[in-house]
Amino acid sequence: MDLLVPLVAGQLLRITHYTVGLGLVSIVLNVINQLVFYNKKEPPVVFHWVPFIGSTIAYGMDPYQFFFASRAKYGDIFTFILLGKKTTVYLGVEGNEFILNGKLKDVNAEEIYGKLTTPVFGSDVVYDCPNSKLMEQKKFIKHGLSTAALESYVPLIADETSAYIKTSPNFKGKSGTIDLTAAMAEITLFTAARTLQGDEVRSKLTSEFAELLHDLDLGFTPINFMLPWAPLPQNRKRDLAHAKMREIYLGIIQRRREGLSEVEGNGTNKQKDTEGTDMILNLMSSVYRDGTPVPDKEIAHMMITLLMAGQHSSSAISCWILLRLASQPEMTEKLYAEQVQNLGADLPPLQYKDMDKLPLHHNVIKETLRIHSSIHTLMRKVKNPLPVPGTDFVVPPSHTLLSSPGVTARDERYFRDPLRWDPHRWETRVEVEDDTDTVDYGYGAVSKGTRSPYLPFGAGRHRCIGEKFAYLNLGVIVATLVREFRFFNPEGREGVPETDYSSLFSRPIQPATVRWEVRP
Repeated sequence: MDLLVPLVAGQLLRITHYTVGLGLVSIVLNVINQLVFYNKKEPPVVFHWVPFIGSTIAYGMDPYQFFFASRAKYGDIFTFILLGKKTTVYLGVEGNEFILNGKLKDVNAEEIYGKLTTPVFGSDVVYDCPNSKLMEQKKFIKHGLSTAALESYVPLIADETSAYIKTSPNFKGKSGTIDLTAAMAEITLFTAARTLQGDEVRSKLTSEFAELLHDLDLGFTPINFMLPWAPLPQNRKRDLAHAKMREIYLGIIQRRREGLSEVEGNGTNKQKDTEGTDMILNLMSSVYRDGTPVPDKEIAHMMITLLMAGQHSSSAISCWILLRLASQPEMTEKLYAEQVQNLGADLPPLQYKDMDKLPLHHNVIKETLRIHSSIHTLMRKVKNPLPVPGTDFVVPPSHTLLSSPGVTARDERYFRDPLRWDPHRWETRVEVEDDTDTVDYGYGAVSKGTRSPYLPFGAGRHRCIGEKFAYLNLGVIVATLVREFRFFNPEGREGVPETDYSSLFSRPIQPATVRWEVRP
């Protein structure tokens, strides 16, 4: 036994030396490969020491800092290694056009995002179906985003926000401090459910449902781009939450169908036990082009998608809006004065037509979206060799393409003093989309929009169709809160918190708190 100890120790030492030596050799070969054997037909590769890891850490810690630093060295087009994958970035409006308006045969979003979103949203929807089917699904959903629907949503959003103020312990007393992350997640969940989902779903938003949504949200972690089916604790919670939420929606759909059957049996036109022509009922009556009715399972999965899409980014942006208002209290007073002047000193209940009378409210949202867009990266899988116009570069199918519209929104070539939050900049700046540059991807004619440096909702066939709802939802929430409160930074904090890029959706680093005072 005494002789075994030094023998084992010696063996471990040799293994350690061998491993270190192998690592050093791989680093040396990696550096030589970058300096000597690079392909001049491909975009330049961001220099990195460690193979496979590449620039993953720098990109993950602060994508915008990484993009701007790389642009300074390599120009608008460059490639970096992201967990062993060659990822080609094309920055600027030309890059947005090249990637986001790429032809379907050349660039593909489903292969990038499908493995991540399918366990969360469910099968046969969004990125788990052919793009042509997704375009039909977007057309169905546009029913709930019509002007008539948006008009009906305003009092519902205001009511949900006011109810939260009255019942939440966060707003007890005349003043206090509030954690915006939790509070705005609740408010935007309630407003999204009440408007896009209906009273049946809203009535189920108990603490248990909120926990399910939280567990489902755990699926949106960067590791799930590579290991979506790994038996990790958060993935088990994600799968259980999805199954339970799907059953809730299937139960609602089944009761709706039973109500419709009873109505048909009575021979009347009056619908029983339904919410009228809401999103669920619309999907229940929708039919694909091949004549197939939308299956109940797909309806449930689309409703899960809608709930998360309608709440997720709005939650983060509403946090940033209040953080910005707290850092500049005078802006909150300007918003309040705008309502008094344009709507009346008695501040009547908000209506859809009122929102056009509140341009500063709109500009506060627009400016916050410019700096704090929830999604900093949009990716596409390259399907065919892609020549880059105006260059000698050809992006091969082995690469992933990456667009970052947030870079143009932070570019001083388009926005003076770009990192300064200034809603007034939009009073003299108008972003007008070219109505002649439109295309119909299958859900109605839309502007391609990629030539604008301001693209908080993306562009091309995957542009978010909920843009108008997002502006409306945020506008009504902010207007309601401003009527009730003044906001200030906590003692000792200047400006706003830094951004947390560890999730797929950028949000403030916690704690994201503000002080509030009830208006006299």
